[in-house]
Amino acid sequence: MERSRATGRRFEGVASPRVRVLVGAGLILFLELVLIRWLGALVVHLSYFTNFVLLGAFLGVGVGFLTSGRRLFLAPLSPLILLVLVATVTLFPVQIDGRSDRIIYFTTVEPSGPPAWLVLPLVFVAVAACVMGPAQLVGRSFRKLRALEAYRLDLIGSLAGIAAFTGLALLGAPPLVWVVVLGACFIALLGTARIVTFTCALLVAVAAADLHPNVTWSPYYRITHQGLDFGAGELGLEVRVNGIPHQYARGVEGRLRYDPQYGVPYERLVRDAPGRVLVVGAGTGNDVAVALAKGAERVDAVEIDPRILDLGRRWHPDRPYDDPRVTTHVGDGRAFLERTDARFDLILFALPDSLALVTGSSAIRLESFLFTREALEAVRRRLTERGGFAMYNYYREDWLVDRYAGTVAEAFGHEPCVDRVERVAGQSVISVAVDPRDQRCETSAARVARAAPATDDRPFPYYRGGIPSLYLVALAGILLASLLGVRAFAGPFRAMRPYADLFFMGAAFLLLETKSITTFALLFGTTWAVNAIVFAGVLVAVLLAVEVTRRVRTPSLPVLYGGIAVALAVAYAVPNGSLLALPLGPRLVAAVALAFAPVFLANLAFAKRFAGTEDAPSAFGINILGAMVGGCVEYLALGIGFRNLLVVAGVFYLAAFLWLPRRRALAGS
Repeated sequence: MERSRATGRRFEGVASPRVRVLVGAGLILFLELVLIRWLGALVVHLSYFTNFVLLGAFLGVGVGFLTSGRRLFLAPLSPLILLVLVATVTLFPVQIDGRSDRIIYFTTVEPSGPPAWLVLPLVFVAVAACVMGPAQLVGRSFRKLRALEAYRLDLIGSLAGIAAFTGLALLGAPPLVWVVVLGACFIALLGTARIVTFTCALLVAVAAADLHPNVTWSPYYRITHQGLDFGAGELGLEVRVNGIPHQYARGVEGRLRYDPQYGVPYERLVRDAPGRVLVVGAGTGNDVAVALAKGAERVDAVEIDPRILDLGRRWHPDRPYDDPRVTTHVGDGRAFLERTDARFDLILFALPDSLALVTGSSAIRLESFLFTREALEAVRRRLTERGGFAMYNYYREDWLVDRYAGTVAEAFGHEPCVDRVERVAGQSVISVAVDPRDQRCETSAARVARAAPATDDRPFPYYRGGIPSLYLVALAGILLASLLGVRAFAGPFRAMRPYADLFFMGAAFLLLETKSITTFALLFGTTWAVNAIVFAGVLVAVLLAVEVTRRVRTPSLPVLYGGIAVALAVAYAVPNGSLLALPLGPRLVAAVALAFAPVFLANLAFAKRFAGTEDAPSAFGINILGAMVGGCVEYLALGIGFRNLLVVAGVFYLAAFLWLPRRRALAGS
């Protein structure tokens, strides 16, 4: 039972500090994932800044722990702040104007609703405020437990939060179910009539916003669909994701008549029937239907989103997925290319723009690894001797078409055909045959000064160079808001100086986590399941380090820091691409060893240092604030690549070692 000294009211919830840590940590992780998914569906700017929600959560956790010893009691405000955030975003969503000809996978979108410079800071601050209350409760329970025991329970609760949300994502549960879980956790922690009222109001708000028969939630998007009448008795389907027009299912005859890009690859590359065809980004089935109409003997259709694939099965007018010649594969296109042993006569990248970032990454989109130089080399290896490859989309920017044409030329050794079908939206088709004599080009790619190809280490095909001003302004605003928030709630910075090494460790750890996410995304796919496994794997590695520290006498801190340096050097020396040729089992073992060895050693050092802290909540809060700074530094990958983030992480760990309190450094404890 907690008493708010500010109001004199009692807040009755679970009494055991151990249970409070478990429930509170699970609530924080679950709430963080809910906000990433739900806000991203209604605030289109977060399609490009998903880690802003993550950074806001870090700030909230850090400030919550730092204020856990103060009289101000924040927890009862969290459900109310969450309700206000839900209501505001529901009433004033930021969405894309479907009539815009601005490219939607760039940050230069043309949205309807509040501008990015207003929305992003408000979302960041609101997320921090939502998380701050539960974090303060967990921090107060930390003070009643031994440091490592509390940290261990926090990790177990966090794993439970990830597992719960992953399970609901697997089942396609709507936001109403998410909020029921949140409400139950808030009630367990606080247990007052007022909190129950707030939670019920929140349930009603979300239910009213999302209980619609044409709205479903996939692991990636909020999907809405509706029937279309193209005239003359021709019917079809419109699919929107996160409020953005995404796909239109239409019969083959109308599709080829009004959207010629679908037929161009066959004109440029295919003389007779196309044989075996691979469609990456199959979606609702337009490209599959065209391949069947052109006489394909077999079609492998790869689609990352199971809900969109299901809509195609049920509603496409030609029912292409019912054809016995078609085999569907739910998963990542790059992973399929690396995994399959099949050879294809035609491979198509069929408008694969995901409109979504990989959770936990600042700049990797679901399709980013499809457009790297190494990916197109993999395409080349999967083609027959007379095979061909084509990619098409509404590219909108000439420089992007030139980049892709140059990347294709590097992978295949000769220039592709380039058809700019519609100049207004940059609708273009890039086609290339294994043997250049099999190409029938009307226009070849011009040899111009092209942007360098994206690579597996820098998988940013839409990034031309320089950090956009919107990113710089947003990151500067985040850091300023964080400094002000920490100073206002947690007190003078000089009081935090004894734990400066933990701040640097937090920044370095976030970079290690980011590198782990990108490594597994490349090696096993950018799917939500892989992402969830990586998050859980990182926490398991951390938990294992804590258990080892509790039960075994671990080496001194200087030795552990030396081990971190060696592990980082090994991970840097082994490029991720070198593991792609390995079979699945050995590849998994190698990826786990390279990605999680630095994580494990770093957390042995953290656990050893944390066990001896005099103020565990403050030490933990400062560590989390360091992770937030690491999330901002992560954007350096745009310029230096993800591999070099290991170097930056090494610099942070060196700073942490040098900033160790002198008596601990000398004692090695």
